[in-house]
Amino acid sequence: MRILANDGLDKKAVGKFIEEGIYVDTKHYEKDELKDIIKNFEVLIIRSATTIDKEFIDLAKTKKLKLIIRAGVGLDNIDVDYAEKNGITVTNTPNASSNSVAELVLGHMISLARYITISNITLRDGQWNKKIYTGTEISGKTFGIIGFGRIGKALAKKASALGMNVIFYDKYYKNDDNFPYLPFEEVLKRADFISLHVPSTEKPIIGEEEFKLMKDGVFLVNAARGGAIDEDCLIQALNTDKLAGAGIDVFMEEPCPKAALCNHPKVSVTPHIGAATKEAQMRIGEEIIDIVMDFNGKINTIAI
Repeated sequence: MRILANDGLDKKAVGKFIEEGIYVDTKHYEKDELKDIIKNFEVLIIRSATTIDKEFIDLAKTKKLKLIIRAGVGLDNIDVDYAEKNGITVTNTPNASSNSVAELVLGHMISLARYITISNITLRDGQWNKKIYTGTEISGKTFGIIGFGRIGKALAKKASALGMNVIFYDKYYKNDDNFPYLPFEEVLKRADFISLHVPSTEKPIIGEEEFKLMKDGVFLVNAARGGAIDEDCLIQALNTDKLAGAGIDVFMEEPCPKAALCNHPKVSVTPHIGAATKEAQMRIGEEIIDIVMDFNGKINTIAI
């Protein structure tokens, strides 16, 4: 078996595969190169930097490729249905990054509530704005989580431990032993802080009407999908003080997000680093080892 980890892979995982006699190429190939070289590999591992569309699958389906693994949670950059219709299995690593994303969200929330980002910038610029940056504590505030999967649940536990009153909305999951479910609109109306943890959608779930439902001075964090928020409406909400601040890790246009959003004084931004911790990458590597070895065993069984 030959593996192409087109967007990189944890060194320990690479070492494990080599021990098992499996060849791993960790070089990144751009689209045109990738189309040609994929004929040499049974397994393709990608992150968000590589897009697998119908054109690519049409080239790969008659070759060796049998398994595509997304080293992360989202499958937005893979045409999953078309791949599987053409005999290529697609999977991801849903368990590995929950803790790291949850911690990043909390980091953005505290940074916004206590003016850490903007005060860092202005102090470096020689401004001593001690009297201006009077923040707010997150303890005792209502925290609305939109999407209550693995990441949402991990975040809820951490926020609750910090004294926040957690409420949540999820399209499919409504009964939780620890935290109350509320309809989407009610979460927007009641929350002092809101965090999004939803899959890709055809249109933003937060736009002009949703901002109108929110409290004045709410804090909003998005570490889920760039398209979950209408960015023009977000900027307008910031400019009119509807939002006290926004923490953004994902953008509609990556890697070149809107300058008006990135440079806004009420915004804390990071370049899609939700899963970018040493621990998360190690866990992703471990999950990928299990997926590949299990898949390899099935292929060998069929061959026998």
